[in-house]
Amino acid sequence: MSNSNAKSHGLNGTLVEPDWPPLQLDEVRAVLSQVPDARAPFEILSVSPRPFSAASVVATYGRRVFVKRHHRQVRDAEGLMEEHRFIAHLQANGASVPSVLKTTTGATAIEAGQWIYEVHDAPAGVDLYEDAISWTPFRSAAHAGSAGEALARLHTAAADYSAPARPPRPLVASFAIFASANPAYSMERYLAAHPALAADAATRSDCRQALDLLAPLHAELLPNLPALRPLWTHNDWHASNLFWSDESDTAQVTAVIDFGLADRTNAIYDLAQAIERNIVEWLALPRNPASGEAVPVHLDHLSALLDGYESVQHLTDEEAAALAPMTAICHAEFALTEADYFLGVLHSKEKARVASDDYLVGHAKWFRSASGTKLLAAIRQWAAAREQRVVRA
Repeated sequence: MSNSNAKSHGLNGTLVEPDWPPLQLDEVRAVLSQVPDARAPFEILSVSPRPFSAASVVATYGRRVFVKRHHRQVRDAEGLMEEHRFIAHLQANGASVPSVLKTTTGATAIEAGQWIYEVHDAPAGVDLYEDAISWTPFRSAAHAGSAGEALARLHTAAADYSAPARPPRPLVASFAIFASANPAYSMERYLAAHPALAADAATRSDCRQALDLLAPLHAELLPNLPALRPLWTHNDWHASNLFWSDESDTAQVTAVIDFGLADRTNAIYDLAQAIERNIVEWLALPRNPASGEAVPVHLDHLSALLDGYESVQHLTDEEAAALAPMTAICHAEFALTEADYFLGVLHSKEKARVASDDYLVGHAKWFRSASGTKLLAAIRQWAAAREQRVVRA
């Protein structure tokens, strides 16, 4: 296929010119020449519209593979290996994740000049949400339920993975600021570890505003924080990072991809991210920030997602109680890591403001609105109904 007209997902949901040039066949050929299991490529089958890297599904003489290219400012070899070691552990424990292919020297991170590449087997199943971006909903409640089940299975496979949390890097969805009893202090530590953020006055102002907005929700979360066991998590559980058994509304999840945001957080943080990514159509908010009530919220999908999760993995009472405030808080560090990427890598203050103002502050404001409060109430009601079901059982 031609990739000369490739587009990527813009911050407002439209298709825009990509920040990174798409992969070329000669470039892919040079990479795959180092990967004996891949064989020579003959066609680039698709160009990913995701904005933070360049990636394609590639047909080789023998199999299909997924090739992804990062700039070294975003990922170095050790940064990719953090993800690859987690993927290998999940696969060894029965999770349906594609293999990362090795070079002739056994490496899975392939360095070439300013770029670094990774090569994965093509996942099993149908890429049903190939063009969907985060904050767009599932096609059906059945899909939401299957996604919840798959997330619980992933957490089971990750349970004994003991690697430490990742060091500060661009585009990693960590959980440190609101995991603390003193978020203001932890925010300062976070900013100090990300110099591009620390030097930007507008971002600092947005951080102060977000801390104030989220303070009551952190107060609700705080008593249950000690019960949230550390766990390596996916942190980007959107339908587009899942592969499916078929194209029907009853399709089941067959594979999980894209561990770029993975880190050591906890299961409730990951489950809250799944709610934040799939249940609220946030892209409606920037179009009219004053009309939070107009943002679609899919409460039937919420129930299906949570029931699916708990059909595989039971939450403790403390975990269930933590889920509502965590849902309001979980976006904070990813908003900041996006702002850090835009400031430190792309050098775009305009895009950084979208991340810190529209995303970090705008979403925090929405959760304090009537519409956001309604969603949090629905999560609390689910938790209460779950407790009643457990008592009756």
